[in-house]
Amino acid sequence: MSAAPPRSAARELVRFLEIQNLGLNLSFALAFLVLAADGLPSLRTFVLVVIAFVAARNAGHSFNRYADRAIDARNPRTRDRLLPAGRASPSFALAIAAGSGAVLVVAAYLLNPLAFALSWVALAVIFGYSYTKRVTAFTTAYLGVVEAITPAAVFIAVRGTLPTPVLLAVGALLAWGTAFETIHSLGDLASDRELGLKSLPVRLGPEPAARLVPALHAVALALLFLFGAALGLPVVYDVALLAMGVLAVITDRELLRRPTASRVPFERHFALGAIYLVGVALAVFAPFGPVLRLG
Repeated sequence: MSAAPPRSAARELVRFLEIQNLGLNLSFALAFLVLAADGLPSLRTFVLVVIAFVAARNAGHSFNRYADRAIDARNPRTRDRLLPAGRASPSFALAIAAGSGAVLVVAAYLLNPLAFALSWVALAVIFGYSYTKRVTAFTTAYLGVVEAITPAAVFIAVRGTLPTPVLLAVGALLAWGTAFETIHSLGDLASDRELGLKSLPVRLGPEPAARLVPALHAVALALLFLFGAALGLPVVYDVALLAMGVLAVITDRELLRRPTASRVPFERHFALGAIYLVGVALAVFAPFGPVLRLG
């Protein structure tokens, strides 16, 4: 049997950064960008925010690959990744993390002074996630904290301030990110137990952890509803939240039946984020009603 053809450098980089999963969070970032700008932001702001978002994501992802290289080598699901398979050195991952971090800081500097000052805090939080799974089961919630940075960061980037109602969106993304990471951890439950890693499913068991997910989704959607009400968004926004709720209920029921079969619930988060972005776009751009300006 002939050996598999070698992968191109571009394909290796795409797999290393898992660019295909970018849409999990980008939909929310774009939605908050539209809301922060009360419509279309300037081209400069749009480009800088997207660059900062992608750079932050790539910095955290590549640093996580560096930190987890020994663990990944012991896990059958991940042992073929770039670092554990020996197709790249640890310094490669660190270089990507450092370069991406630098891009984030520069983009934040070009946006406004507060964004620049807080970009260092964001990097510390993002990099810190990679080591929490070794010391606490609440690493699952820590990723929720990482996700919760998004609405605050976008509003600060666009407006240079953080309006109080945006804290509702921060809380929503905290709950949403924790739910998503719990689903992801359920899929890795067996390997996490074998490797001695910590997560809520490891600590609580698969069934109790799965029962947390619908509650977290409900909290997230309730806070997003209050956030929309604070901004004065029209009813089409609430319709989008209702659609998200219906899909979340269907997804969560499937998860409760088979807690460790998490691939489909994981993939449905792409659709859930896309629904939110569509709802925000309709609320802002369609002639349903005005958006309340927050200062």
